[in-house]
Amino acid sequence: MAKEQLEMIKEADLTNNCPECFNQELKLTFYQKHLISRFFNRTTSEVSHEIKCLTCGSVIYPVSWTEDIERSFEYFQKLTTPKPSSTRLTAMSVWLLVLLVVLVGVSAYLYNAGFFKDLL
Repeated sequence: MAKEQLEMIKEADLTNNCPECFNQELKLTFYQKHLISRFFNRTTSEVSHEIKCLTCGSVIYPVSWTEDIERSFEYFQKLTTPKPSSTRLTAMSVWLLVLLVVLVGVSAYLYNAGFFKDLL
């Protein structure tokens, strides 16, 4: 089963006021989702975000955003460029594929040599 992991793409300090404590120490972070398995590592195109106040420690959800926070978010969202989605095979899956190709090659050679005709 693939394990999900969020990798940080971009982090920015916002000078907007926190809707909870009214301090100006907000941090906007963009994450990209990665799926990690024994056989493959997949980078998805899914990007998520989080705005957190560094003073009170609360997460600012889009429901309580002010217009200033919304404008700042849209600006930094345009600046964020995620990695392209891709799938990479791990070393274990490469070895299994090589082993499969070798087994098919050996069995095809033995079949052409007449080894299996005596068994069937």
